[in-house]
Amino acid sequence: MSNDKSTPTQQMPVTHHRYAQIDGIKIFYREAGSKDKPCVLLLHGFPTSSHMFRNLIPALADSYYVVAPDYPGYGQSDMPDRKSFTYSFDRYAELVDQLLSKLGIKRYAMYVMDYGAPVGWRLALKHPDQVTGLIVQNGNAYDEGLKEFWDPIKKYWSERTDENAKALLKLFTLETTKFQYTDGVDDVTRVSPDNWVHDQALLDRPGNSDIQLDMMYDYRTNLPLYPKVQEYLRKHQPPTLIVWGERDFIFPADGAHPYKRDLKELEFHLIPTGHFALEDKADVIVPLIRDFLARRVTK
Repeated sequence: MSNDKSTPTQQMPVTHHRYAQIDGIKIFYREAGSKDKPCVLLLHGFPTSSHMFRNLIPALADSYYVVAPDYPGYGQSDMPDRKSFTYSFDRYAELVDQLLSKLGIKRYAMYVMDYGAPVGWRLALKHPDQVTGLIVQNGNAYDEGLKEFWDPIKKYWSERTDENAKALLKLFTLETTKFQYTDGVDDVTRVSPDNWVHDQALLDRPGNSDIQLDMMYDYRTNLPLYPKVQEYLRKHQPPTLIVWGERDFIFPADGAHPYKRDLKELEFHLIPTGHFALEDKADVIVPLIRDFLARRVTK
């Protein structure tokens, strides 16, 4: 057996899976990299969790301190009773903010996707000087981005009736969950079926549909924030990378282009895929992210 040690080896970054108690709620988060490095905060979308970043985290952790939390009712975080906990984007942002404080994180770049965008926008509006950069992947901040998919949800906003709620229940089914991962994808063999199996198991927990309906209804509170978010972008000009799945039916590319109005040095990429762009286009997106962070984002 050879003992030759002349060939260098690259150490694989380790992802840690941790819990923190925030306001009496157990918040799960994935953590990797050295705290001495610039921080990248990963904010997940619906109906998934930090699980969506399982491959991105080690791809960044050699050069960055990476943190990816699960919101209550998603992933491995607690799912508190709706009678004692308000499921809202305001509350999620508060909890993520407290988690960052608990971890001693004072400055961070944010990857925002889907529901992660309104959580991230609230953080940015509260702490504009803490945000070192933005990576926006199918995360909306403009009225133009809410198209056909949102029509039954807008109807629910107007009339929160049992009938309109029932019309949304199909959004929490296996058929729709799988659709979110595969629609717009050229080669579905690049997308692991573990995704929809994992997400659906959590969606199917007793009481979770009611939580999802709460969040769908609360999404209406994001629209009045859009002008404030746009003003934040114009005023602070955070370094921003758009890596947007252009075939996304939920957040179509109509919502990506308006960022050009407010950001002077936007780096803009439409990726030929669907909603969960990282699943089949990580080989395209990760190099773009690493290049962007290396050039534009500092601690």
